[in-house]
Amino acid sequence: MGEYEPKIEVHFPQSVLAAKGVTVSLECFALGNPVPTITWRKMNGNIPKKARLRKSQAVLEIPNVQLEDTGTYECKAENPRGGTAFKGHLQIYTFPQWISTINNSQLDSGDQLHWECKATGSPRPTYRWLRNGGPITPQSRVEMVNGELIIQKVQQADSGMYQCVAENKYGAIYCSAELKISASPPVFSPNPVRLIATLGKDVLLECKPRASPKPRVTWRRGDRRIHPSRRIMLLRNNTLRIINSSRSDEGDYVCRAENQFGSAEMTAMLRVKEAMHVELSPSKVEVTVGESVVLSCKVSHDPSLEVAFQWLLNQQPLNFQQEGGHFEYIQRQSSTVDLMIRSILLQHAGKYSCRAQTSADTVFAEAEVLVRGPPGPPGVVIVEEITDTTATLSWSGGVDNHSPISSYNLQARSPFSLGWQTLRTDPEPVTGDMESAMAVDLNPWVDYEFRVVASNAIGTGDPSTPSRGVRTKEAVPSVAPANVSGGNGRRHELVTSWEPVSEEFQNGEGFGYIVAFRANGTRGWKEKMVTSADSTTYKYRDETFPPLTPFEVKVGVYNNKGDGPFSGVVTVYSAEGEPRDAPSEVKASSISSKEIKVTWRPINPGPGRPRGYEVSYRKDSEQESGKKKKTAGNETSMVLTGLEGNSVYVITVRGFNSIGQGPASTASTAKTKKDPPVQPPANLMWIQEGTNVSLNWEPVKSKDNESDVIGYKVLLSQEGRVHHQVMRTITPSAVFSLPEGGTYIIEVWAVSEGGEGATSSQVRVLTSSGKTDTELNKSKVLAGWPALGRVLVVPNFFHLRMMEATVFLWTFNVAEILWNPSPDLYIDTILSWSSTDNSSWLGFCSDMQCQL
Repeated sequence: MGEYEPKIEVHFPQSVLAAKGVTVSLECFALGNPVPTITWRKMNGNIPKKARLRKSQAVLEIPNVQLEDTGTYECKAENPRGGTAFKGHLQIYTFPQWISTINNSQLDSGDQLHWECKATGSPRPTYRWLRNGGPITPQSRVEMVNGELIIQKVQQADSGMYQCVAENKYGAIYCSAELKISASPPVFSPNPVRLIATLGKDVLLECKPRASPKPRVTWRRGDRRIHPSRRIMLLRNNTLRIINSSRSDEGDYVCRAENQFGSAEMTAMLRVKEAMHVELSPSKVEVTVGESVVLSCKVSHDPSLEVAFQWLLNQQPLNFQQEGGHFEYIQRQSSTVDLMIRSILLQHAGKYSCRAQTSADTVFAEAEVLVRGPPGPPGVVIVEEITDTTATLSWSGGVDNHSPISSYNLQARSPFSLGWQTLRTDPEPVTGDMESAMAVDLNPWVDYEFRVVASNAIGTGDPSTPSRGVRTKEAVPSVAPANVSGGNGRRHELVTSWEPVSEEFQNGEGFGYIVAFRANGTRGWKEKMVTSADSTTYKYRDETFPPLTPFEVKVGVYNNKGDGPFSGVVTVYSAEGEPRDAPSEVKASSISSKEIKVTWRPINPGPGRPRGYEVSYRKDSEQESGKKKKTAGNETSMVLTGLEGNSVYVITVRGFNSIGQGPASTASTAKTKKDPPVQPPANLMWIQEGTNVSLNWEPVKSKDNESDVIGYKVLLSQEGRVHHQVMRTITPSAVFSLPEGGTYIIEVWAVSEGGEGATSSQVRVLTSSGKTDTELNKSKVLAGWPALGRVLVVPNFFHLRMMEATVFLWTFNVAEILWNPSPDLYIDTILSWSSTDNSSWLGFCSDMQCQL
């Protein structure tokens, strides 16, 4: 086919009607060769921004259409052969919607009703009015125009439910309201009314009856009708006003109200009293913070009237319960009250009012209280200029609280200060009329905050808000290290130490130390740099240093700004050497089978001064190095423990210090004693008589490899006590006294040259009140439990109570019994009684178990 101009084959209607809020699609389809291009435009404005073109621009889609989208739209098809267009109108319609509606109304008979309702919609809605469901027709009293309803001089018959209808061809909406017409005769409440007026004041006598329609009102006094005059006026609201009242105005005033439904009267009984006067003293007072003040309020008034008082501060009533006990209300007389302000504060300053009120009048009196106190905080502190040691500050003065500011105090804090510190200033002092000063003697390169405190004759006020943080400028260090010392270290070292300079006094970046030293008697200083600000020591090593060589040493400081001062010169010795000599006169002697005591002469002091001694020891039969023990200090003796008995030990001693060890001494030998006996003392026997106890036991015999017994030790302890008593004896017996009542434990062991032997079994002895129990008086008992061994018992008064769940087995020689029957005799249980080989066995039971 050849080229031809466009032709619109399909298009939207010439009139498109759409509801508000829907999506509208307008389509134009055209044929042509070449393929035509479709363009759209709105004839009376711009195409909405929300519109979208679809299907190669053949469809214009407008979502959520609104009233402003109404208009004529054109689609145009064009190609090189020509063009054609189509126009159609888009009309948006909406249902009516209310803008304003009517509300329920209550009118008096004869009033005018005016209601208006408004609605929007497209097409624009029209209005109709209904009453009780029926249409309202225009009358001489009724007018309806564009949603307005006006009824002149409403009547009782106009009452009812009204509806305003707004409608267009797409729908109608309704709003409703009720109209009530009141009709009642006049009524007064309360009636009569009693009024009390003050001489010389205006009086208002109100007449407010309830009536519908509004009544006509007249006033009379007695039988005479009141006519308005220059002093007595009838206001529009029917109130009677009497100007400059006097005693002659006292009396009864009658207000009469009437309408077509009836009439009523109200009586106002007026009484005129003397005017009330109030006096508040003092009228102006100045006090200092913390003091107390009394304001007295006194009134004169008609004695027939009661008066009520109220206190106000700056026109706000005082709440006596919420003022922290500072205010007290004191009523001295019916016509006089006082206000006491205790421990007054700055916030209590102001105007105090005393209000006195009666049924006739209300009067006020006012007094001013000025409170003097310390100044308020100064204004914002500004750092005007900063150097390495000064800061120029400015501020604005705060309130002086009625006492002139006498001086200002400048304060600062830094990361190195304990809270806020007072500064030296230039000038000094800073007087109250100044608002700038220079803080001096600051430390360089330190962060500071500044504040200002004002003072007056009363005291010192609160500080200002701190300034912004600033840092002083850098400077050469001015503080030298303290406590320079040294010594120790390793061989050929010179060790110097000092206390580091606080960051507060480093004065700038790049801080470090200069260590200068020279040997005593020389002239030139050798200097070494220590770059760490936290360093506390410096070690200089030189193989040529003899031990303990004295040096003159000083330590200085520096930073990026330059070198600071040096400390004072001190003498420091280079490190010492190890001890050079060996201890002499080393002697070793055996103390027991486990111990050897070693003594020696100390090493002569020298460059290698010993800090202690090391003792090496081994058994002569062993080739190993053995064991070593060091002294805690420069002691010249030591006891070696934990050794083997009957053994020869080889012992050497050498000195040591922080550098190393000296040479060993000549070896010394000693032989430990034989081990003590293994066999403990046996067959302990005792006799109690009064508070005395006699104790015997079998002697301990040493074996060939054991030390000979040279005596015994007896341990006497009281059960439940920490303290104990130890007795020594060379015989297998002991006599001792039991000082007080209780249970005693006795133990015995042998003593030999090799030490103490094994401990015997325990013996428990019970006494009462410091004396042996009479129920166990004069008994010989063998402790332990020999297998059917014989225990000799010679009872005089024999009474046994089984105190523990233990069974004892005794044998006794019948021939030796001295039996003396006594009321004290008591035997729990006799199991058997027999005689074999001139001896008898007697068994006793416990509550738990019996054995023979």
